[in-house]
Amino acid sequence: MAASDEAKTSRRAHAAQDAELQPVVRIVDDDDLIRSAVRRLLANAGLATELYASGAEFLAQAQLDRPGCLILDFRMPGMNGLEVQAALKQRGIEVPIIFLTGSSDIPVAVAAMREGAADFLEKPFENADLLARVRQAIERDAQWRQHNALRRQVLQRFNSLTARERSVCELVITGKTNKEIARALGASYRTIEIHRRRVMEKMEAPTLADLVRMRPPGSGSA
Repeated sequence: MAASDEAKTSRRAHAAQDAELQPVVRIVDDDDLIRSAVRRLLANAGLATELYASGAEFLAQAQLDRPGCLILDFRMPGMNGLEVQAALKQRGIEVPIIFLTGSSDIPVAVAAMREGAADFLEKPFENADLLARVRQAIERDAQWRQHNALRRQVLQRFNSLTARERSVCELVITGKTNKEIARALGASYRTIEIHRRRVMEKMEAPTLADLVRMRPPGSGSA
């Protein structure tokens, strides 16, 4: 009986973990009808949603570490859409935002795009159009998260290098030969060979091209 209970607990834990990895579309709009309609549309497409009636409620309650995107009404009582976007930016949170706007708000929506919004739709919108843009935003978020995960891996590997290996790595990235690096660092050619080999091993870079593509810190690329 105890083993059965443990199995059930384990399954529930895995299910909860899987749910946290699934993308969720946060819908922030003070209009109850809009929120309900968009939720039904996305639910019928198999997408999970969270509903918020205001920007303040969203910022206070949403789990912003979950993947997905944000559908954000521009004109709301209290915080408007741009203010919510600014609050997210101030917190260092990156999430693709689809703004819902009226015709008079289009210049403001363009400004929001310049600040990093993924898209905007003018009300009233076509359901198919909104759904397509939501899928694009979710894909954009997935790519961004994958990129960040790879950057964290590269940083972790770079931090495992010794100070001398980091210096060698930075010069290798610029295209310097072993002889040029040895001259620049005041070391022997053989010593640089050893450091370079260790750099490639620790960075898990089979070739120089792979190392350059990683753009490790200090390489002059962001």
